[in-house]
Amino acid sequence: MAREQFRFSHPLRVRWAEADMQGVVFNAHYLLYFDVGITEYWRALADGDPQRLREIFNHLYVVKSTVEYRAPAHFDDELEVCVRTERIGRSSLTVQFEIHRGSEHLISGENVYVHAHEGASSPVPGAFRELLREFEIVKPQE
Repeated sequence: MAREQFRFSHPLRVRWAEADMQGVVFNAHYLLYFDVGITEYWRALADGDPQRLREIFNHLYVVKSTVEYRAPAHFDDELEVCVRTERIGRSSLTVQFEIHRGSEHLISGENVYVHAHEGASSPVPGAFRELLREFEIVKPQE
């Protein structure tokens, strides 16, 4: 996927505690970086409104995560976590992630989120679906 297909990115600097004995980011931290990225993505979609942000968070749950490693990040690297919604299903969203250091593409990933109420999947609300469609450069698949 091309970097230009991502409207949203969030800067992140690798902290000392995230590097392993070889000085590279320990693999599990990339999922944390995805989580930071998606939090800021939802915040952008909610236009900074805490109530709208809670409405999004209270009903979306990760059901699948994948990480593809291309090159390692290191302590004190300045990274960009790129986030985009690729697909909107009846009750789920597929979100793509890329992590870049400058022009270098380090990591790709994907999370699948299910929209749920009281422990059962439920349709993605129409207003939220439309907000995602309007926000993205490349329109999500339906």
